[in-house]
Amino acid sequence: MLRRFLALFSFSLICAGWAVPLAADNRPNIILILADDMGYSDIRSFGGEIATPSLDQLAREGLRFTQFYNCGVCVTTRSGMYTGLYPRFLGEASAANSSLRPEMTTLGSVLKAAGYQTAMTGKWHLGHDSPRRPIDRGFDEFYGLLDGCCNFFNPAQPDPEFYNGGLVRHFAHNAETITSFPEDYYATDAFTDHAIATLERYAATGRPFFLNINYTAPHFPLHAREEDMARYRGQYRGGYERLRRDRYARQIRSGLFNPNAAWLSAADAKASDFRYDNDIVPWTDLEPDTRRLEEARMEAYAAMVDRMDQGIGRVMQALEASGEADNTIVIFFSDNGGCASWPTEDVEPEFVNYNEGIPVGDGRGYEFVGKAWGWAQNAPFRRHKVWTYEGGIATPMIVRWPERVAAGTLTRQPGHVIDLMPTFVELAGAEYPQTREGREVPPMEGRSLLPIWEGGRREAPDMGWALFSNYAWREGDRKIVFNRSRQEWELYDLKGDRTETRNLAKQNPAEVERMVAAWWKWAERCGITKM
Repeated sequence: MLRRFLALFSFSLICAGWAVPLAADNRPNIILILADDMGYSDIRSFGGEIATPSLDQLAREGLRFTQFYNCGVCVTTRSGMYTGLYPRFLGEASAANSSLRPEMTTLGSVLKAAGYQTAMTGKWHLGHDSPRRPIDRGFDEFYGLLDGCCNFFNPAQPDPEFYNGGLVRHFAHNAETITSFPEDYYATDAFTDHAIATLERYAATGRPFFLNINYTAPHFPLHAREEDMARYRGQYRGGYERLRRDRYARQIRSGLFNPNAAWLSAADAKASDFRYDNDIVPWTDLEPDTRRLEEARMEAYAAMVDRMDQGIGRVMQALEASGEADNTIVIFFSDNGGCASWPTEDVEPEFVNYNEGIPVGDGRGYEFVGKAWGWAQNAPFRRHKVWTYEGGIATPMIVRWPERVAAGTLTRQPGHVIDLMPTFVELAGAEYPQTREGREVPPMEGRSLLPIWEGGRREAPDMGWALFSNYAWREGDRKIVFNRSRQEWELYDLKGDRTETRNLAKQNPAEVERMVAAWWKWAERCGITKM
């Protein structure tokens, strides 16, 4: 209603001789929400037990992807998401050398040039100084964390010595650095508050907007509000193996996976391979005190996801109140699989001592969810963050758009974060630039997701991954994975074995050789010159 009124008002001004553009159009708003280090099966619509009613409602009102891919870790996924390009590297594939380059354009820049209002709140992680900040790369407004992680209760709190040696994180509002925070501060809530305030202002203008919300939850450190943790006390006494089994059973019952084509990573469950791949101690072998500590870690993690979902619910309420809900695309996914990061053995005693006497979830501590839960959160897949098995690169993906996306639908067609740029360019009628600051902009490598969103089909593109000596290449339903532990390529048929439990490499050496050659061609384009 507001847009129609503004359009008529502007038209009347034009007729009266005022040279003003139409103040409104029918292009959709876009709200892009990203979780940080959240596992594939954490939310209920993907098999989880954590209370996520807001995301569950998005799933009921929208489309779920069962095969949507990220780039394996925070930085690379953000680079691919914003640019429509695979991450570019300098010799080796690592997060440290894969940030934005000057010749790359961003979603913010492209949509801003097309007349969209653009804002970002939350985690950026692609540079903290000019000209690499969000406001330098196409966003009208920014509030949040410029780095990778921070204390949720006090982002100005330096990291402990065992993690980055007292590094202070960069937090900013536009170009202004923030160094102090109120006593009752909690980052997840602050990001939600800023997003809502921005949404309300933008919706009132009648112009389309792009709002990007990048939560830091549930990335370490494990910091949660006590009232959220209380809801999960005792829920994880069964341990991480049981958690995977229970989630898998729900995934099968809900139709998320075909039981004849997806098993619960059977190879990982065999002792000979299970420990080799994951270094996880069976739950029953843990001492009682260790089990209680592990339970607390997962309770805090669940509380962080819960609080994020509460925030998403508040954003959706504000969107409904604005009158823009039907013409707004809301997208949600995670930047990588569950995180199994853990202090290295040589500093682990210092890590334990650092948290001694501090309850898990307390802002004075610095806890990680750990290897076992990080693996379990990706049921039914193998592995976790930074690996290129499905557990590292598959993400829960939801798209809600009442005007074009059928409610309660599910697709098994693959998609990738680099597909967001061409999709948004198409929807916004935007022009993807050929140059930026005198440099040639690489052509988009993703493909529009719109055919899938509208219930049709598109030709499945080939896809590549590279990160920390883990590599993968997918053609149709065939996928090769380089296992850095074994230093060998493996081959899987994802149509009949989505969970990568049956290595077909020995039976198909010629196919593996051909696909490895295709991966190398892709890798060289991405700047990778050595494995």
